[in-house]
Amino acid sequence: MLTIALPKGRIAKETLAKFEKAFGEEFVFEDRKLILEKAGFRFLNVRNQDVPTYVMHGAADLGVVGLDVLEEKEYDLIKLLDLELGKCKVAFGLRKGEELDLTKSKITVATKHEKIAKKFFEEKAMAVEIIKLYGSIELAPLVNLSDCIVDIVETGETMKQNGLEVGPTIMESSAHLIANKNAFYAKKDLILDLKEKIEEVL
Repeated sequence: MLTIALPKGRIAKETLAKFEKAFGEEFVFEDRKLILEKAGFRFLNVRNQDVPTYVMHGAADLGVVGLDVLEEKEYDLIKLLDLELGKCKVAFGLRKGEELDLTKSKITVATKHEKIAKKFFEEKAMAVEIIKLYGSIELAPLVNLSDCIVDIVETGETMKQNGLEVGPTIMESSAHLIANKNAFYAKKDLILDLKEKIEEVL
């Protein structure tokens, strides 16, 4: 049996729809249940941010998670397949009419993507102060808590509604099928067979 950690919400539903197509079975989490066992699979319904942790520690063989979450966690996991779901980007948000001033001696950035933002500025050999926020990040530049924000952008509508503009893109992201290294070697045939079946329906 393969155990697969799925992020709660839309991505889980869309991933299960791919499994349904690939295996001709119906895969649905009942009501508030967190585990679904069917057709040789055990699916775990977990928070998006926690998917790599379940896979890293071997509680799940595989997981489905956004590339942005994977980059932020920096775990040593195998990226098996881009599922082309949940496409978005990690980008800067700036006050309307402003541009990212890369000549400043130090830039203050509000974000929950600390490592991704830090890496961006390190590669440019620039000083940055990262302010970690967990929500309502768009507020930060408006109340002068930060020069800009780094956040997930799908349509840019949230930023626009809050008086911000989408600035430069740091990275593109989409949901990937990932594997625990030990599980991959122990269950290689099962995992590669699954990968092949999912690839066929993409």
